[in-house]
Amino acid sequence: MRGLRRRVRVLARVPERVPERVPERLKRLPVLPRSTRARRRTVQAVMLGAVLALAPATWTHAVADSRLRTTADVPAQEVAVVFGAGLWKGRPTPYLAHRLDTAAELYRAGKVKVVLVTGDNSRAEYDEPDAMRTYLTERGVPDDRIVSDYAGFDTWDSCVRAKRIFGIDRAVLVTQDFHIKRAVALCRAAGIESYGVKVVEPHDSVFYYGGVRELVAAGKAALDATLRPDPHFLGEREKGVTEALASAG
Repeated sequence: MRGLRRRVRVLARVPERVPERVPERLKRLPVLPRSTRARRRTVQAVMLGAVLALAPATWTHAVADSRLRTTADVPAQEVAVVFGAGLWKGRPTPYLAHRLDTAAELYRAGKVKVVLVTGDNSRAEYDEPDAMRTYLTERGVPDDRIVSDYAGFDTWDSCVRAKRIFGIDRAVLVTQDFHIKRAVALCRAAGIESYGVKVVEPHDSVFYYGGVRELVAAGKAALDATLRPDPHFLGEREKGVTEALASAG
């Protein structure tokens, strides 16, 4: 009997178990719907969102895959278009320098006669086209074979202006491999038949950032190709490419 009383007293002293507090971060997690129909709709909505996100990138691949070449096998065209990719202390960034190196190689190989450099000059202290021109002349491309587009604020603007302002119908486009398909697709939408020469880069952090950025940029590209907006700045027709080709003979 004493043993039974002792066990009762011990059990009486055991405190009730306090419920564990739910961490705040778990409280913020989304709660799935309870009904089967609601869960099915949620999954369908997520799948639809994924399809809509990937569809533009699929479009650029479908349009451009057959138009990609190397510097060795790209068909000769009169004009190469080099897209801006930023400056560092007034000089081309490494990614832009690699594009320009490729364009200079195309010129020396006789694959192109004229190089159109298109970039941002929206403010006086930032002049991509002039920095690109200087870089090319330092590598043997004659100054009179280089034409500058100072209002190539994005890829769509550059393609539209190449067609409508500079009168380019066919071209070789030069840019990095993560950007080249979008460039070819947009120039085709703008009315330029083009081949793309991709600049292959090491897979560093900048490369992966560019690849992720392309998923978003492809969505804008699809809208541009569908809606065909005017570029930020259009302006008058220019004879720079025509005159440079005339001087090339």
